[in-house]
Amino acid sequence: MKTKFFLLMIALLLCAVPMFAQGGGAAAAGGGNIWVPVTAGFAMAIASGLGALGMGKAVAGAVEGMARNPGAAGVIQTAMILGLVFMESLALYVIVIIFVKVQ
Repeated sequence: MKTKFFLLMIALLLCAVPMFAQGGGAAAAGGGNIWVPVTAGFAMAIASGLGALGMGKAVAGAVEGMARNPGAAGVIQTAMILGLVFMESLALYVIVIIFVKVQ
């Protein structure tokens, strides 16, 4: 198991080497990258879609928990809202990164 993990890490490190092949100034001199807005749109779509799926699953679990134990409904609701806030922050982080990067 350790040998496979070691070989995987070596392969990942070798795949990262071409990242240092060209400086950042050469790409900007060629007119910029036109794919940044398209990639940003896909990133926002993925973050929003997966966030919505996670929120739906969290709410479903919380409602089921409240139905099974009505006495703990307040604690479950508080934990659910806190979890939803953390899930929504993913989409907010993505949109901040889009605004910073696409300008």
